[in-house]
Amino acid sequence: MSQPKKFVPFISSETNMAEFTMRALIIGLIMCVVLGAANAYLGLKAGMTIAATYPAAVIGMAILRAFKGTILEENFARTVGSIGESVAAGAIFTLPAFFIAGIWKDFYTPGNYVVSALIMIVGGVLGIMFVALLRRIMVEDAELPYPESVAAAEIHKAAQHGSGGSKFLFLAMISGAVIKALGELKFFASAWSKFYTFIKQTIPGSNFVGEGGLLVNSPKISPAYMGVGYIIGPKLASLAFGGGLIAWGLLTPIILYFLSSGYDVQGLIASIMAEKSISVQAATNEAWVTLANNVWGRIVRPIAIGGMLVGASYTLYRMRKSLFAGISRSISDVKKAAAGTATDIERTEKDISFSWIMIGIGLVAIATFLITLLIFKTSVLIAFVAATVMIILAFFFAAVSGYLVGIMGSSNNPISGLTLTALVVTALILVALGAKGQEGIAAVLGVAAIVCVSAAVAGEMLQDLKVGHILGGTPWKMQIGDIIGVVLAAAVLFIPLFILHEGDVATGIREGYEGGFGSKELPAPQASLMAMLARGIVGGDMTWPLIIVGMLMGFAFILIQAGSPMLISVGMYLPFGTVFAIFTGGIIKGILNMVSKSRKMNEAQNVKIENVGVLLAAGFIAGEALIGLLFAGFAFANMELFAFFKEPPFSISSIILVLVALALIFVPLRNAGKPDEPAPPSA
Repeated sequence: MSQPKKFVPFISSETNMAEFTMRALIIGLIMCVVLGAANAYLGLKAGMTIAATYPAAVIGMAILRAFKGTILEENFARTVGSIGESVAAGAIFTLPAFFIAGIWKDFYTPGNYVVSALIMIVGGVLGIMFVALLRRIMVEDAELPYPESVAAAEIHKAAQHGSGGSKFLFLAMISGAVIKALGELKFFASAWSKFYTFIKQTIPGSNFVGEGGLLVNSPKISPAYMGVGYIIGPKLASLAFGGGLIAWGLLTPIILYFLSSGYDVQGLIASIMAEKSISVQAATNEAWVTLANNVWGRIVRPIAIGGMLVGASYTLYRMRKSLFAGISRSISDVKKAAAGTATDIERTEKDISFSWIMIGIGLVAIATFLITLLIFKTSVLIAFVAATVMIILAFFFAAVSGYLVGIMGSSNNPISGLTLTALVVTALILVALGAKGQEGIAAVLGVAAIVCVSAAVAGEMLQDLKVGHILGGTPWKMQIGDIIGVVLAAAVLFIPLFILHEGDVATGIREGYEGGFGSKELPAPQASLMAMLARGIVGGDMTWPLIIVGMLMGFAFILIQAGSPMLISVGMYLPFGTVFAIFTGGIIKGILNMVSKSRKMNEAQNVKIENVGVLLAAGFIAGEALIGLLFAGFAFANMELFAFFKEPPFSISSIILVLVALALIFVPLRNAGKPDEPAPPSA
């Protein structure tokens, strides 16, 4: 029986090539912070993040090629640069929950910053330690295709022959930044809305007179949201939009219709007129908009959270075979890793040593125990159990996260679902041990946050290690680089979260809404769900009737085989203008697909169209996100900004929307190449 052919990387293990260099590290760390901050912005606003692998690969290659860097330096810079996105994902899914749950009265204090940084460092380092333990078995497993890793590796290899799309990424970043800046300076209206009131009607057989109405919104003029819709495609964008229609076209109007008699609508209109010196018509519209937003925020959103809970559970259930396989694989891998030897190991097979891995895991466990005991002020028993549960759950979910990334790629890794499971398990165990009150809620959120960051980092790290495996990178160097990246991201990423929160608080004070995490402009859907579950299980403060209604709704979605109950519920939870903009991006991608099909593009041309389109969409997202952080800082500092118009026209907004759509359609089509040209690597 013949032996399987040994894998040969692009750069052989015998080759001595520059890799872990200071310039590659600095470039990677800058990308780590920038892409992490961009994903923090996008995740808190839209509840979604984008994989940073491709932007980090393209940007790193563009810069290092100018310095005549090697392909292994490019691989190292991409590895460090992309880890910030996974730290950001773990942070935004959990850290705002401490504020939303009432654990932190103010989001920023020096103590809260330290706790946040420790959670991100502990979770990130733990994920890397577990990955170093399991890398050889999982990366070399032929059953795990690692689709995104293969694509990223091919992009690096293709760049050696002069191909690349960095110009599309950078031009889109500039365009997204300019559009966001013009919107903030009131050159155009970011959205249009109008409340259409119903005619008062008496319900037959009763004395009840219903009123209410329907709030109609335009899509938010946001290249970032449109870019998200473009990337996820028309099917998934339509599911999120369907959730928005259920929330704003069905539930909010019908609830408002029956509740309107309980509001002093005329009194609210009079107070608005007196405060803002505006006409009755404008005040009437603003009053009904306020009431509709209250109904959505206080009644419809908890229903959506119930649906998200069922949707997340159903997502994990559908992946049960992969989950159980990942858990059983992780147990056997530890035995193999512990029995391994470090003698005569090739450069491309060297990980951090097993002894250092064990030391790292032990230090993380001690840090978790001290955080739970001293900062969250729990008992010694609960702190010990919390640390133990954290290590066990983090290990299993790190392995499962890596396994799922190997099958589907990090873009489809259900981190929020894994975190939700960890939170529920931790809460039930700690409540059984007597945890209660704010201390118990804090301990549950702390463990869930560490597990979340660990699982997110583990998935991204394994994806990058697979790229390094293909290209011939040195694993231990990539792992050390990611540890440095995690520490820097942990030290810095609290800042954009703080700026976004305080900026929205300041904006809310000016515009008359309660700003900050959980607001209509900064919904933080995953963190809100974590906060509600922790309060509900530990503190008994959950709005169970609305949650149960939402759970039944989610179960109904499953029964009728709706595409994604989780995504529909997220669409209900997010502001309608946001999901409408995401839907618009999905429709643009659908139109592009129809045009390319009608022109009978071949496979090579379709690959080029896909690559250019994804780079444009990613650029729009990154550009808007970075400028959004800048203007959030201006709002926090109470800086008075120049405004083009007092009441900006929506006609300009429509033009901008059309221009973004045309760019996402025609730029990829014009760069499809000729039918006889070979296909580039797919991104």
